[in-house]
Amino acid sequence: MAEQHTPRSLIVTLYGAYGRTPDGAPLAVAGLIRLLGALGVDAPAVRSSVSRLKRRGLLVPGRTAEGAAGYALSAEARELLDDGDRRIYDRPAPRLSDGWVLAVFSVPEAERHKRHLLRSRLGRLGFGTAAPGVWIAPGRLYEETSHTLSRLGLDGYVDLFRGDHLGFETTSEAVARWWDLDAIATRHEEFLAAHEPVLRAWADRREVPPEDAYRDYLLALDSWRHLPYTDPGLPADLLPKTWPGERSAEVFAMLHAQLRDAGLEFVRESLGAEAAETAETTKAAAEAAEATQSASTAEAADVRGPLSLE
Repeated sequence: MAEQHTPRSLIVTLYGAYGRTPDGAPLAVAGLIRLLGALGVDAPAVRSSVSRLKRRGLLVPGRTAEGAAGYALSAEARELLDDGDRRIYDRPAPRLSDGWVLAVFSVPEAERHKRHLLRSRLGRLGFGTAAPGVWIAPGRLYEETSHTLSRLGLDGYVDLFRGDHLGFETTSEAVARWWDLDAIATRHEEFLAAHEPVLRAWADRREVPPEDAYRDYLLALDSWRHLPYTDPGLPADLLPKTWPGERSAEVFAMLHAQLRDAGLEFVRESLGAEAAETAETTKAAAEAAEATQSASTAEAADVRGPLSLE
């Protein structure tokens, strides 16, 4: 099945990879359009997706240092991306000795929307279902789970436990019941089918053109960043011998190491071009205003307003 990269997902991926500026400065809209255009996304789709992310409170409008209209990550969005870094970029080898974390929740019927939110969030954290109302995940996910549920105000509905699986079926049999391993394996295989050939192609290239590196890296990251949440990272002893997860993690790690920094060069060029265009436009506007004033038109002062680029 062909991968689907939606404009909104690509924008989130772009901000996660390259948009967390130290000073929280916005990325210019024109720069975003240029960067997404390199991925085959047209300008109307970029603007529409940015508007939706703004309505969701993930992007906030602002002006760049050059005066261009742009968008920065909200504090909430930045926290979500920071939280995701450990999952996406740091995949420690899971150990059975880490045990398990269990989430047991009870939500009043009058607040069943929170029950749905709890199930959705636990699923997105990588939890499997041990029984109705009882969810399970590898023990190393305890702190992330506790932090996430507290941040969402859901901690009052959940009890968390840590422990070992003591039977009666084998733990590998139980894991196959708690998670849909076939579905998770399929996701890994789809990632490999799309991006392992890209890795092989880069092995044959002597040069690393920044735009090509940016495109291939961002598409790989957009696919990969969902997988560490679909796959909770189970110990190898509990998984089928042909499990594709380790190989897909290797492929992403190699693409990240080879392409991420080269892609950053293209991002800087694209945003730098926007700054240069803004400066040139501002200069031309100032010169036009001065020429108008020299002609002694009484309205000349009104021309010297803030320059809107959008």
